[in-house]
Amino acid sequence: MKIAVDGPAGAGKSTIARLVARHLGLRYVDTGAMYRAVTLAALRQGVDMSDEDALLRVATSMDLNIVFQGEKGNVIYLDGEDVTALIREPDVTAHVSTVSTHKKVRDFIVALQDQIGKQGSVVMDGRDIGTVVMPDADWKIFLQATVEERAKRRQREMERRGVQVDMGDMQEQIRKRDYLDSTRENSPLKKAVDAIEIDTTSLDVAEVVQKVLDLVQGEA
Repeated sequence: MKIAVDGPAGAGKSTIARLVARHLGLRYVDTGAMYRAVTLAALRQGVDMSDEDALLRVATSMDLNIVFQGEKGNVIYLDGEDVTALIREPDVTAHVSTVSTHKKVRDFIVALQDQIGKQGSVVMDGRDIGTVVMPDADWKIFLQATVEERAKRRQREMERRGVQVDMGDMQEQIRKRDYLDSTRENSPLKKAVDAIEIDTTSLDVAEVVQKVLDLVQGEA
């Protein structure tokens, strides 16, 4: 079984996809982590985020290993270092959309994702999974939520890591990312025509997970 979970930043893709995968006993792949790892590596090397060829060199030369550890989800190793938390830091978040707009970088990462998708049953989340990476997925889920709710979620996430963020700044950052993701030329964020949309604004995690499970298990 292949399940694609798409949606904008803060809609709950990673959390929902990870829990659905755990319930169904499937592999989970957080594709956004791949772009974040490239971004972190590029920041560490002082690469210009507008330099597509330099970013591609970073992507093709880094040693990226994604290990699915059940309840913990994906643990991301960059050149042997566990960077699972580091790729979620504000500096990476601020630049990842720019990095992911570059066609050469996306083509390279999408090829990796395509290989993973062909290896067997998987729950994969991102922004172009149902439209580009796994257009043949058995189930395509598109998660959505208001900007305000998504900003609150990101604020809580950052505060749990000890990082204080301004709500207004967080909302503006999300609006900017939505615009960049949905208007980029290559693999833009959009709902697949055969995807099922779930508005998570007023739902808790357990409710969203159950909705997805009901769909894929034929109880909806």
